[in-house]
Amino acid sequence: MKENVQQLPIMEAFYTIQGEGYFTGNPAYFIRTGGCDVGCVWCDVKESWSDQWPTLTVDQLVAQTLAAETRLVVITGGEPLMYDMRPLTSALRKEGLQTHVETSGAHPLTGEWDWLCFSPKKFMKPREAYYQAADELKIVIYHKSDFAWAEEHAEKVRPECLLYLQPEWEKSEKILPELIEYVKHNPRWRISLQTHKFMKIP
Repeated sequence: MKENVQQLPIMEAFYTIQGEGYFTGNPAYFIRTGGCDVGCVWCDVKESWSDQWPTLTVDQLVAQTLAAETRLVVITGGEPLMYDMRPLTSALRKEGLQTHVETSGAHPLTGEWDWLCFSPKKFMKPREAYYQAADELKIVIYHKSDFAWAEEHAEKVRPECLLYLQPEWEKSEKILPELIEYVKHNPRWRISLQTHKFMKIP
């Protein structure tokens, strides 16, 4: 974990509609950090893997977020928890903002979160702390074998953690029918779709 915490490499920050998981349809301000060492082969923002993006200070990020017409801010990446998120989340919460994070769980858990979306990947083992901290477990389905892998993780999270299966976008035409049938037979799971891509928004 990199502890240069008063400023962060930021690939992009934008106001949009959350397209995935429990908060789908809600307006949200997204802060996408640069840098990721997880290396998902199907990642749709591989440009975020580099940490050679302009840095912004915590104060700048808070000011930008406050300018948006929402109280919900989503920290994503890349892998945001490569960095110590305590200063940023503390500053955001002091302004009455709701802090959400989307993470693979591969790095130490830092920050004060109102909602933690835990999306473990096969490419780097997640840390145990995330299983008890997760509000939402989101597994991307790329191969049929991912269903069994999803169940392994579902057995480790808290009973109140929401469970989502999400088809990988490029394979969704093939995977989605199988996913629908799986959820019909395993109703503790829900389906998450990348609705922002259907809406053609960031």
